[in-house]
Amino acid sequence: MSVSAQKRDAFFPPDWEDDERMAFLFSAFKENRDVDCTDWDGKIDFWSPLIIDHCRRCGSVCVSLQDLNESFKRKGIVPLGLSTVLQSMIRSGKVQKESDFAANVDSGWLSWGVGLLLVRPLKWTLSALLGSGRVPLEESFVVIELVKEKAAALLAAYRGSPLAARSLLSFQELRALSSHICPDESTLCMALLQLQREKHVTVSLHEGEKLVKFSQAGQGRVSPVSEVDLGIYQLQRSEKLLEERVEVLGQEAEKCKQQAKSLLKEGKKSQALRCLRGSKRVEKKADRLFAQLETVKGILDRIANSQTDRLVMQAYQAGVAALRISLKGVTVERAENLVDQIQELCDTQDEVNQTLASGALDSGEDSEELEEELKSLLEKTIPDNDVLPVVPNHPLSPPWKTGFSDADFIQSLPSVPDSNLGITDEELDRELSRLTVSDTGFLFSKCH
Repeated sequence: MSVSAQKRDAFFPPDWEDDERMAFLFSAFKENRDVDCTDWDGKIDFWSPLIIDHCRRCGSVCVSLQDLNESFKRKGIVPLGLSTVLQSMIRSGKVQKESDFAANVDSGWLSWGVGLLLVRPLKWTLSALLGSGRVPLEESFVVIELVKEKAAALLAAYRGSPLAARSLLSFQELRALSSHICPDESTLCMALLQLQREKHVTVSLHEGEKLVKFSQAGQGRVSPVSEVDLGIYQLQRSEKLLEERVEVLGQEAEKCKQQAKSLLKEGKKSQALRCLRGSKRVEKKADRLFAQLETVKGILDRIANSQTDRLVMQAYQAGVAALRISLKGVTVERAENLVDQIQELCDTQDEVNQTLASGALDSGEDSEELEEELKSLLEKTIPDNDVLPVVPNHPLSPPWKTGFSDADFIQSLPSVPDSNLGITDEELDRELSRLTVSDTGFLFSKCH
């Protein structure tokens, strides 16, 4: 026996090694259960849980007769009664045809094309009409117990993730979130169909993108996708794209600076200046995108606040109604009596506070100690060698009192630099000089 076969057989019950027992279980069913109900029920009770357990181990929620025949083959022999077992599981509600499971899909699913994919050929219907009762080998069945488990795990994964702050997600985002739950897109769609049945999910197609909307915690059911939902989704997607773009531009600007530093060390000053100018252009572009990002964030904050305000208004309305009910039967005399009792308790509390305060330390003495400690801390923070210059005690002459007229003084001022980036070559030189600071703190000499 191969290693894979041994590993597979390890999941089967102990009866799997009993040739006589397995010969009975692999045999065909009697034509009618009434002939021998013990024989019939014994086989059903053996195969039904085994089929469900097999699908759970495989991570699948769907199964076909062809898959089962291959998976349960023993010593080259295929079980003869699995078709009957599947029919029994259909009658008991344990499995359902895939096409029936997705029979009530809404328009959102049809826009995804899921409804068309799940419409199977009418082999089952024709065979049922002809009275054969045989299950087509390719017919796919949904194991209801397993699809409910996947749906619950998917909903828990969504609500436990940072994406729970958003009600609308793209299918690709959900696919990444549920990769450890649903091994393929087909399983994910089945889980979403189950959540739709439970009123926790609705789907739609917007500008060619598949979208999934979840019910929020505390909501009994999900609401349809609205224009507001789509607008918020577009803003959130723009926010993410802008954040990624700003980060990329920041890395690009830093790369230009490092390149300018390297070129300057090599004596290529002109090339270093070009790199530095490129860095400035990238930084300006990043600043512009960052401003747009802040605008988008501000809009999203306003939307979140408006939603919170609506909840507060609803709470106020409920509170007013509750207050109106609670005030029934309340009279002014009762209110005055309550006020008198409250005042009496407040007076007692004031007396207790005064008694406790009388034992406190003198606040003036405590303040003086704190001021002395603060003064000593300030003295310790000033370095001994940090001596401030003496403040001059004679008036300083204004700079224009030097024999120059006002017009001459203005003419003597340097001209204002004109640069596209608002940065002069001298300023770039100074920045390049700062870039040349080595690890030991001294400056590299400029190349002539």
